[in-house]
Amino acid sequence: MVSMYVMVSPCILHPQLRAKGITRDKDLEWFSRAIQRCYQYGIEVVPLPCPETLYLGYEREPGVFLDRLDTKEFADLLDLLEEKVREIISKRGPPLCIVGVNSSPACGVNTTWYGPRGSPDARRRERGAFLSRFPDLPAIDVSDFSRYRVYLAAPLFSLAERRYNIQLADLLRRNCYEVYLPQDSGDDSHKRERDAHKAIFGQNLAALDSSDVVVAIIDGPDADSGTAWEIGYAFSKGIPVISLRTDFRKAGYHEDVNLMLEHSSTVVHSEEGLVAALLFPGGFQAAHKC
Repeated sequence: MVSMYVMVSPCILHPQLRAKGITRDKDLEWFSRAIQRCYQYGIEVVPLPCPETLYLGYEREPGVFLDRLDTKEFADLLDLLEEKVREIISKRGPPLCIVGVNSSPACGVNTTWYGPRGSPDARRRERGAFLSRFPDLPAIDVSDFSRYRVYLAAPLFSLAERRYNIQLADLLRRNCYEVYLPQDSGDDSHKRERDAHKAIFGQNLAALDSSDVVVAIIDGPDADSGTAWEIGYAFSKGIPVISLRTDFRKAGYHEDVNLMLEHSSTVVHSEEGLVAALLFPGGFQAAHKC
């Protein structure tokens, strides 16, 4: 059986490979949590080679592609390294994805420092020189890959609602997301007393505060009031919200749902759209399962 694995920029495992002075505490947090996600879900981490270190050495100053890497020698090195990576893929099958580091001249995913600062070509919206050799493989920036703690906001008052919440949580977990489901905290009965209300509120609030993204179910003529509150709270805290609306009814001519909810979240209309919005095209389960 082929094991699940991701290919990662080697500086995620060994930050000392990066150019001097560019690594922030936030970067180290992203690196650590990305590796933790792999560990939690049994995903093997396979490091890519570091073209910049091999070409320019350790303890190098920060630079951009046109400064020092726009040479035939560097292109030849990338040819060699690509061949080695392709050999790994040929033996093991394709990875779940490549985890890169944005802005890197070699391993940027969506952006790369290409030309001198202040020039029109300073920062391009494209892959770095090395990752651009693998257009057939999905790639994700480490900051996005490290965000995997999901708070699932949804109505939970009927058996049908609770069953669907479990189904959706299972889908997200199969795609290697850690899911907090409020109904698992005991928030599922009208018989609760006041002390229980306060405890559940505090537990859910703590889970919201520690989440990386909120997934909200907003089906129905109007969204559930508790879910609407959770969306508003997350938005005010800068936590991204993805709202799933499978209901074909519309709230208005230009609105799927209440405009305040619609403009404080990304609205998708299918489970496939939800997984895609969570940054993995097709999701991990397109080819693998955790």
